[in-house]
Amino acid sequence: MQKYQRLSAISILSAAVIIGSCKTKFDTTKSSFTATRSEATLEHGQVLVYSICGGCHYDPSVGKFIGKRIHEVPGIVGKVYSANLTKSKSNGIAPRYTDAELKYLLKTGIARDGRFIPYMLRPNMADEDLNDIIGYLRSDDPAVAAADTSIGISHLTWIGKMAMNMMAKPLPYKTEIKRPNESDSVAAGRYLIDNIGCFHCHSKSLTKLNYLIPEQSKGYMAGGMKFKTPSGGEIYASNLTPDKQTGIGNYNKIQFREAVKEGKSPSGKLHPPMPEFKRLSDQDVDVMYTYLKSIPPQNHKVQGH
Repeated sequence: MQKYQRLSAISILSAAVIIGSCKTKFDTTKSSFTATRSEATLEHGQVLVYSICGGCHYDPSVGKFIGKRIHEVPGIVGKVYSANLTKSKSNGIAPRYTDAELKYLLKTGIARDGRFIPYMLRPNMADEDLNDIIGYLRSDDPAVAAADTSIGISHLTWIGKMAMNMMAKPLPYKTEIKRPNESDSVAAGRYLIDNIGCFHCHSKSLTKLNYLIPEQSKGYMAGGMKFKTPSGGEIYASNLTPDKQTGIGNYNKIQFREAVKEGKSPSGKLHPPMPEFKRLSDQDVDVMYTYLKSIPPQNHKVQGH
């Protein structure tokens, strides 16, 4: 019994050392940047914000980016709520950040107060897309109009805090990145799979993601990651590699469009947390399909699929 008590004490002490030794504050940006806006950039920014941010930040019941409870996070980690992205000066994130700080946050994960937030990392996003996202968040669109409301305050358990600290690895601030040439369907599809964040959910583990080189993520696009449903059940992300037995190898372009944009698969309705990417163009979805067809097939049967 004393042996187990000693081991338990050592484990707790080790955890405390890890937590205490991890750096929790980082330098923020000193650069200047102001997003430019036009009718075309605002329209494109709207598509990007709905497609990239909407799954976590958009509440369809009110039609605004006010944030919501992230039910997929295991209870052992704590409770996590996404931020209010509206122009609310009291509750919104955008009014508190300069354009340069928002760009730096999305690229590196470092907030304006120096905290590392490992949820929204897009280190490979083109500068012009970041410009359009920030421009849209500053726009007069009703979905980002000020909504002075707070959905909830995130609270992590000590396990969640330890996991967060162990993940506290800000990414390099990569700039001067261009969108891929639209004539290169594979490159354009890879770019969208990366920046929409498909590989975040459809790989093996959230803690084994490689944001800089997505293909080096464990179980890249082969599915199997487990999520909680709002009702407390469990659901597993599907295999999106072109394997014919366990992946999407038998999907044609039309079926893939229906799955991505309408949430319908050949076997039935897709379930949350998979969103419906209604604002993506058919061309966007088609290049994603082309890219996924080009990656190595992985024979990985996912529970429930």
